[in-house]
Amino acid sequence: MDHKQLKYFLALAETLHFGRASEQCHISAPTLSRQIKQLETELNIALFIRDNRSVSLTAQGKAFVEYARSTLAQWRQFKSECQDNGQPLSGELSFYCSVTATYSFVYDLFAKFRQQYPAIELNLNTGDPALSITHVLNDKEDLAVAVKPAQLPQSLSYLPLGESQLVIVAPIVACPLTELLSLQQSNNIQWSQLPFIMPEQGILKDRLDQFCKTQAFTPRVYAHVSGHEAMVALASLGFGVACVPEIVLAQSPFKDQVRYLSSLDLIEPIEIGLVCKTKRLTDPVVTVLWETAENLFRL
Repeated sequence: MDHKQLKYFLALAETLHFGRASEQCHISAPTLSRQIKQLETELNIALFIRDNRSVSLTAQGKAFVEYARSTLAQWRQFKSECQDNGQPLSGELSFYCSVTATYSFVYDLFAKFRQQYPAIELNLNTGDPALSITHVLNDKEDLAVAVKPAQLPQSLSYLPLGESQLVIVAPIVACPLTELLSLQQSNNIQWSQLPFIMPEQGILKDRLDQFCKTQAFTPRVYAHVSGHEAMVALASLGFGVACVPEIVLAQSPFKDQVRYLSSLDLIEPIEIGLVCKTKRLTDPVVTVLWETAENLFRL
């Protein structure tokens, strides 16, 4: 078993698709299939269930995901700790954030980091920010930009990067929702009458649930959406109103196609920060990125 095989396994475990996993690993699908079969032979277990239409993990495969992630993380840390102090620091980091965070925080962080540590490879993955903390806890990512939860897991270190107000936006385009809102007073919106684009999970969903409770109404849910950027897009098309961080709206290509509703002071703001496992800060490569962020975002 080698580390490349573990990376191939994780790629397939995450995508459950040989074509997408092979593209992610920059190898052919037949090569990926051979590597997975060799790994299964060495372990003497089936990691995947395959048929002509789908791929899924076996129970043993699901258990092996945690082992593979932990092993690769430990390997990266070991390599970092064994480097010659006289040589430029090298290694690799896996970093997760939302698309908006790449503009708002990560661009400046990576620009400064790249100047100081050009030999370190940065692997950036983007997605739903609600998954940031889970990815770090599961060793899927070394660091992530996350919305600070009410209770931060004890195993995590947290560095504040900034805050964002949460706003509720509605479409400008002519549609039934716009007509409905035109009949309501801006200081007395009948929230229960409006369709909502709801986040699937995370702190934003918790904040919105609390807002609904405070305003004493049950939202009419048009759709549950993963990712704040997509919520702005659907709101701009008139599918519903959406509660999003103002920082997301400022970067959205649809910001001129929505308008604020009068709720800026009704929902508690969110705090955004950098997270990683505290024990990973013993890795010199992780430490220097953390220190770079501390210097850049010291509040």
